[in-house]
Amino acid sequence: MYVDGFVLAVPTANKETYRRHAEDAAVVFREHGALALVECWGDDVPEGKLNSLHTAVLRRPDETVVFSWITWPDKATRDAGMQKVFADPRMKGSIDQMPFDGTRMIFGGFEVIVDA
Repeated sequence: MYVDGFVLAVPTANKETYRRHAEDAAVVFREHGALALVECWGDDVPEGKLNSLHTAVLRRPDETVVFSWITWPDKATRDAGMQKVFADPRMKGSIDQMPFDGTRMIFGGFEVIVDA
């Protein structure tokens, strides 16, 4: 299995807009090979003294930290699927009108080494 992970800050007032955005995107990702897309709205995210999820995404007082991941069967499926997702015409408007500041999103791909 392969996982894409994301941490971002979303304006708290945009929670419902973000949820709809994520649900729409999930359909496209699944059609292009993703096994699942999970979006989590922060409600117990402590601020650290040196670093935290808050500082990592430069969260503003009117924003909430969101933690998300997409699971794929393997990296090859993910690589091909991501190309298809970003070429999919349904995603064009979605990417251009994201309900958050994408420049502060942290993301990366991860090989699963424990799945208990």
